[in-house]
Amino acid sequence: MIKLIASDLDGTLLQNGAQALSPRSVELIRKITEKGIVFVAASGRQYQCMRTLFGGIRDKISYVAENGSLAFHENQLIFEKTIDDRLAHRILEELKIQNKFDTVVSCRDTCYIEGNDPDFVYRITDVMKNKTEIIDDLRTIQSPILKIAICNLIDGPHVIDKYLKHLQNQFGSEIKIVTSGNFWIDFIAPDTNKAVGLQHLLDKLQIRPEECIAFGDQYNDVEMLQYVGTGYAMSNAAPGISYYSDDVTDSVDDVLADILAEI
Repeated sequence: MIKLIASDLDGTLLQNGAQALSPRSVELIRKITEKGIVFVAASGRQYQCMRTLFGGIRDKISYVAENGSLAFHENQLIFEKTIDDRLAHRILEELKIQNKFDTVVSCRDTCYIEGNDPDFVYRITDVMKNKTEIIDDLRTIQSPILKIAICNLIDGPHVIDKYLKHLQNQFGSEIKIVTSGNFWIDFIAPDTNKAVGLQHLLDKLQIRPEECIAFGDQYNDVEMLQYVGTGYAMSNAAPGISYYSDDVTDSVDDVLADILAEI
């Protein structure tokens, strides 16, 4: 029996760059929760951003945010993991060397960006609707850091993949570095991923992994897809993601509809 469904957002529940849930998705998730199944939004996104995205059903679901560094149930913090301050600032020093990437530093209650690129500021604050503070230099942040993410919206996957290899060579022994979508690279707190955040929710809810299903499309979803009883890779997922899943689907909504039809 399925007791919990976890889904990645960008590229999975949200397709083709969408920044809003479809009415069908909202209705299906609402019906899923009314049947007593826990729905978990599991994303690299900020917690407050995710709550805004889910609108009227925000309090009916649980959250694994910042790629597993935060987990919330009923708006209560269940789990938090941060990056060592010295490591975080070494990473930020390295990122300053490059001029092709914009950087977001995520803390529990807000994220920080620099205001050098108006288009990037607009994307973070108005498109993604993150709770954001704009500062002159990210290296001056004093709050514990959950995640560092860099973005290149112009040059795309080729530049991302090349720089990813460089960063993994430099920091890969100390921190997990993965792509998140076609334009982002995420530095995730050590020993943390979406499966870790999800595990803390399952422990609280007394649900077993085999009673769960999950959906994902990127390398930051791999551990979660392997952790649950049934993992679904999206048909347009990053190369190799289907290897870590039990099934492939074109649509999260279609699978949710099938589950509801069988209850």
